[in-house]
Amino acid sequence: MKAYLLVDFGSTDTKLTCVDLENNYIIGTSKSPTTVETNVLDGYDKALEYLLKDHPEIKEISGISACSSAAGGLKMAAIGLVEELTVEAAKRACLGAGAIVKRVYSHHMTKREVKDLFEADIDIILLAGGTDGGNKECILHNAQKLKDGGITVPIIVAGNKDAADEIDDIFEDTPIEYYIVDNVMQQLKKLNVEEAKRRIRKIFIEKIIEAKGIKKAEAKIGEIIMPTPEAVLFAAELLSKGYEDEEGYGDLMVIDIGGATTDVHTVGEGFPKRTEVLLKGLQEPFAKRTVEGDLGMRYSANALLSLVSNWEFKKYFEEDDKCNHDIQTSLKRRAEDVKFIPKTKDEESFDQAIAKICCDVSMSRHVGQIEVVHTPLGDMFYQTGKDLSDIQYVIGTGGVLINNPDSKKILKQVNKKSDKKLELRPKDPSILIDRSYILAAMGLLGQKYPKVAIRLMKQYLL
Repeated sequence: MKAYLLVDFGSTDTKLTCVDLENNYIIGTSKSPTTVETNVLDGYDKALEYLLKDHPEIKEISGISACSSAAGGLKMAAIGLVEELTVEAAKRACLGAGAIVKRVYSHHMTKREVKDLFEADIDIILLAGGTDGGNKECILHNAQKLKDGGITVPIIVAGNKDAADEIDDIFEDTPIEYYIVDNVMQQLKKLNVEEAKRRIRKIFIEKIIEAKGIKKAEAKIGEIIMPTPEAVLFAAELLSKGYEDEEGYGDLMVIDIGGATTDVHTVGEGFPKRTEVLLKGLQEPFAKRTVEGDLGMRYSANALLSLVSNWEFKKYFEEDDKCNHDIQTSLKRRAEDVKFIPKTKDEESFDQAIAKICCDVSMSRHVGQIEVVHTPLGDMFYQTGKDLSDIQYVIGTGGVLINNPDSKKILKQVNKKSDKKLELRPKDPSILIDRSYILAAMGLLGQKYPKVAIRLMKQYLL
């Protein structure tokens, strides 16, 4: 046995997954509440104690890798010029690096916007704007505004390279920690986010986890190598592509329904499937992640009231559900008690309806759409976003999906719908559930042992 330990310092729980690298199987998993408020190692030690008690065959651990979304995860602001272009490119860089984008600003920032940003709980700012050789006035304006507004968090500058020298002049005599990287959109409508993502990850590892009290764990377990959402996205991409002679699954999707957000990850080109359909808008990344901060089972439950009416909400209950739900009261209860666990059939039914809404609405926001334009020469068809109609697999993770015996009914909400004909949703994909909560762990494992990670995902995603 060659035991390798994967650790996920989550916002709620610290989760451990121990794998046997020689025999390609998961020895065991465990978890304990994350103790970031005191000493993060307390929760880790308790989870490790549980693991070793249940699996005394583990005599020695050969290596450890860890990720983290503790203390709310990595929170960022994205700033750019045009909403559909450099702003969107900046957002995608943040999301691809595993961040939650809490603030977005376009064009020239105002004093009010800078004040809002200053008061927001932000870890890193990504400042973009202009293609190389294009507009540089806007990014310089915004850099000056950030300086004048007393911003102190790290700033990654990923805009028009022609502005780099002047950006240096603005920031060099200030306490602001800034980094100039490749433009996220060097050419119009073409993404270039990899260097920005690498810098985000580096700052996260060096600065953010230290500020959140997780740095002290590194002496014991080694380096926290990435944010948890980035680990999940890497696992999805690895399973999609395969590695060497280990075949992948092709285009796939991961949906993670959590207490505060619903994350959707898709891997695939997403090009138009019909010859008469033309692409419109910004180039889509092969591995794409979106985060819906108003779609969650607990923290953001109240937000559902503004998204769906009572009548629409009731459509998500099962036909045989005879419970008389007080929708507003039930949502409020969950938002006020984020540790609420359903104990009755009524409460379970209501949670399932919430999960269906999270799944359906997040899908509408993530998936590409067809736009029909009527012209004198006939109808023209344009696609924005990804065509996901040929997605082969949908993988569900998150507590409500892992613990619900009807989780596949929830995930059926991603499928093509008659009332949403212009949305390029999957037709009828196979549904897999991450019952053992291993996706983040496999993303970590895949950094060093990609073949083993793929084999384990094929074995344990049910």
